[in-house]
Amino acid sequence: MEQAATANRIDHIALVGNYLPRKCGIATYTTDTFKALRDRYPDLRVDVYAMDDHPGRYAYPPEVTAAIPQHERQAYVAAARTIEASGAQALWVQHEYGIFGGAAGEYLLALVNRVTIPLIVTLHTVLEQPSPDERRVLEALLRRAAKVIVMAERGREILKRVYGASPRGIAMIPHGVPDRPLIEAATMKGRFGWDGRAVILTFGLLAPNKGIETMIAAMPAIVAEHPDALYVVLGATHPNLVAHEGEVYRDRLKGLAAEKGVADNLRFVDAFVENDELLDYLQAADIYVTPYTNPAQITSGTLSYAVGVGKAVVSTPYVHATEILADGHGVLVGFDDSEGFAREINALLGSERNRSRLSERAYARGRTMIWPRLAEAAMAEIAAIVAAQPRRIAGSPPLRPLTPDISAVERMSDSTGMLQHSIYSIPDRRHGYCIDDNARALMLMCRIEPVDEVVRDKWTSVYASFVQHAWNPEVRRFRNFMNFDRSWCEDAGSEDSNGRTLWALGVTASEARLQKHRDWAVVMFDRTGSMALELEAPRAHAFAMLGAAAMLKAHPEHALARTILAQFGDELLQLLDSARRPEWKWFEIMLAYDNARLPEALIRAGLALGRDDFVRTGLETLEWIVERQTSPEGRFRAVGTESFGRPYADPLPFDQQPLEAQATIDACTAAYDATHEQRWVEEANRAYRWYLGVNDLDLPLATVSDGGCFDGLQPDGLNRNQGAESILALQLASCAISALGKQAAPVAGPAHAVA
Repeated sequence: MEQAATANRIDHIALVGNYLPRKCGIATYTTDTFKALRDRYPDLRVDVYAMDDHPGRYAYPPEVTAAIPQHERQAYVAAARTIEASGAQALWVQHEYGIFGGAAGEYLLALVNRVTIPLIVTLHTVLEQPSPDERRVLEALLRRAAKVIVMAERGREILKRVYGASPRGIAMIPHGVPDRPLIEAATMKGRFGWDGRAVILTFGLLAPNKGIETMIAAMPAIVAEHPDALYVVLGATHPNLVAHEGEVYRDRLKGLAAEKGVADNLRFVDAFVENDELLDYLQAADIYVTPYTNPAQITSGTLSYAVGVGKAVVSTPYVHATEILADGHGVLVGFDDSEGFAREINALLGSERNRSRLSERAYARGRTMIWPRLAEAAMAEIAAIVAAQPRRIAGSPPLRPLTPDISAVERMSDSTGMLQHSIYSIPDRRHGYCIDDNARALMLMCRIEPVDEVVRDKWTSVYASFVQHAWNPEVRRFRNFMNFDRSWCEDAGSEDSNGRTLWALGVTASEARLQKHRDWAVVMFDRTGSMALELEAPRAHAFAMLGAAAMLKAHPEHALARTILAQFGDELLQLLDSARRPEWKWFEIMLAYDNARLPEALIRAGLALGRDDFVRTGLETLEWIVERQTSPEGRFRAVGTESFGRPYADPLPFDQQPLEAQATIDACTAAYDATHEQRWVEEANRAYRWYLGVNDLDLPLATVSDGGCFDGLQPDGLNRNQGAESILALQLASCAISALGKQAAPVAGPAHAVA
């Protein structure tokens, strides 16, 4: 009663797996699971997401909420969004390697890692010797799942021994079986024309691993003692086999039967039968055999069904058979042992009393496995993981800005420059360096307070040296990526990296604390800046404009800077006119990264050139993007990377990146400079508090102790790596919000510790 009451607190789940009319064992299992859940819990809403290997081929029934094309990764991401928005309390996945796309089915990870609800996974295969990709995918599932279900104790043992899984995260729930009465086989034989025959049955998709050859080789000895014996092989040929060679394998088996002289005692039923018809076939058989050849097979739905209806079973000792048939519930014979199959089958056919006793024992075991019992056991596990889900803590009051801190920047830097990526907080040298991060670091050295001036001088020179070395005069572009051994990966970097480098040069020319660095930056800007006029990407234009606006602060008559601002500003206005719709006030037909840099660049250009049209348009588009970066609860919500590439579509929440908050703070600072309106200070503060935990997950990204910053918000939590881009975004944001606070009003609220 307590178990049922617990399960009844769950009223909505999502179920992922194959589904009928797709013809495979997983489809049958998922369909039976759905029906069992609905029968046992009539008020439970179960949304079915069917894995689809041939989109458009299957006429799915109404209970299928959506189909997920197996080989389209974006479909998994879309399904995750649908599940997340549906209000489901848990996600239950039926896992088999062959039904999901990508290497070893890795596309499934794109789905499960983008939902926040608890995940439970039924493993239909647990490999003892996985390939590297198979291990990688399963270990990722084990990390993500709150619970995994296996159908045999051996599966639990393999998960612990081979994959290091925690025993507390594993549940053993046997394969479900139908609830049918125990009846005499003779009462059903007439339906199939088997009257007077001693029927031995094998069922399943026909494939070489089913061991049918072993049984055909046993048939002469069986027929010698029981001339009326009939071996029925029920099932269509496996679709993959048909696609590869047609019915060659089936024809080969028929030829083997003729060669052995038992063709009249063998019948192939080439059909994928529905559940009720399959059960009729099973109940009409005297003996069920599974002569499978794979010792490691952990799950056999057909074996479970045979036990469920009380069949006397003779099987090879693969994992599932040794467990379900243990203690006298069936008969085990060695692999490829035709003589053993003949001996045991003859013994059972020769003693109705022994066959009936074995049948009764099997049926008794089957009572513990009927589908209602599976539904109850699974719902108890789901209720437990939902109950154990950590409760969200309400957001804290507004937090005071952090003091800028270069500790994490120094951790990620060496004498060459700043490394790109990390594993957690440890620099990952495999990915080397890039000019994007070193340009950002150079800007930080110009702006950060407080810092020892000797330290500032040292790192300014290191990052400036990287920028200088990156210039390739032969192609008139900055290189971007550098290996750890200081070899360049390309002759020319991306347009964005070139625009961002010009931005850093302009800031250094205007804001560097030492004249030597300002002089160097002016020379580098003059030497390289004209290449900006050859760039085409809107963000590259925006970055170059920000650099040009900074250059004009130091050199108000700088001709090239003025040209960059005027030309690219006009082009942004043209882009806006082309992309604009009544509900879409943006420069492009889709959102991407660093969005707020576009209106910021227009505002800065307008202020520098005295162009009111630039300022007015920049403010209008900034208002529009800020509105879309605000959650229903009024928090800053960075445009997630999943939003990219979706024309005229509202942004999606994940994955949220730190540079979006920094860009918004800088843009709001520009808007305040243009208008002196307090609301832009408030919007900047809203974006800054995202780092401190006032976000969709109530999780701080900033690590106060060392100036670090996690790489982003994902549906299931933080990306706990701390790469250069994220660290620099936080530190530059801290510099900007501090300067804005001195210029306008300070951030309201007392200070609080941040984890």
